[in-house]
Amino acid sequence: MNGLQLLLITAATLGFVHTALGPDHYLPFIVLSKARNWSQTKTLWITFIGGVGHISGSVVLGIAGVALGISVNKLETIESYRGNLVGWMIIAFGALYSIYGIYKYLKNGGHTHLPHFLVPKKIRELHHQAITENEQNKEDNTKLTPWILFLIFVFGPCEVLIPLLIYPASQHNTFGVFAVSVIFGAATIITMLTIVLLGYKGSSLIKIKNREKYLHLVAGLMILVAGLGMQFLGW
Repeated sequence: MNGLQLLLITAATLGFVHTALGPDHYLPFIVLSKARNWSQTKTLWITFIGGVGHISGSVVLGIAGVALGISVNKLETIESYRGNLVGWMIIAFGALYSIYGIYKYLKNGGHTHLPHFLVPKKIRELHHQAITENEQNKEDNTKLTPWILFLIFVFGPCEVLIPLLIYPASQHNTFGVFAVSVIFGAATIITMLTIVLLGYKGSSLIKIKNREKYLHLVAGLMILVAGLGMQFLGW
C-alpha cells in the first residue's frame, strides 16, 4: 500500500468520524425538517447542499493556502477562527429560532388554559384559523431557512482536512489533492445524509398530540444547545 492509498483511507475515516461526532453536522437538519414539515426528499437535498458548502469552504481555503505557501499552523488558526465564528452563528440562529418558536406557540393557542366555553369567541376563531392553516400547509416552502443553514455550513471548518491536503500538495501531486478532497468530502456528506435520514425516520415514529404548537420552539432550543456545546464544550 503506497502513501497516497493510505492517505485516502485516512481521509475517508476522518471524514466519517469528524461528522459522526459533530451533532452540528446533522442535528439542525433533523429538527428543522420536522418543525417545518419538510419531505424526506427535501430534507436530504438541503442536507446535501449544506454538506457541499461545508466541504467546499475548507477545500478552497486549503488549496489556496497551499498555493500561497501559508504554513499549516496558520491555516489551522484560520480554521479555528472559522469554527469560533460558526459556533456563534449557530447559537444566534438557535436563539432567534427559539423566539420564533415561542411566537408560533402563542399564535397556535399555546397560551390558552381555560375551558373551551370560557375562551372568548374571537380567540377561539383565531385558534381555529391557525389550526386550519397548519393542516392546509403541511409542508413549509420558506426558502430563507435552507439558505441560512447553507451559509452557516459554508463557514463551518473541517480542521482535519487541512493536514491531509499538505502531503500531496508538497509532492506537487495535483491528483492526490483532488482525490483527498473528493474522498473526504464524499465520506462527510454520505455520513451526514445517513444520520439525517435515520433521524428523520426515527422522529417520524414519535407521535405527540398537538406537537405543531411547540415543534419550532423545540427545534430552536436543540439548535441552540448544539451551538453552545460546539462553542464551549468542543463538540
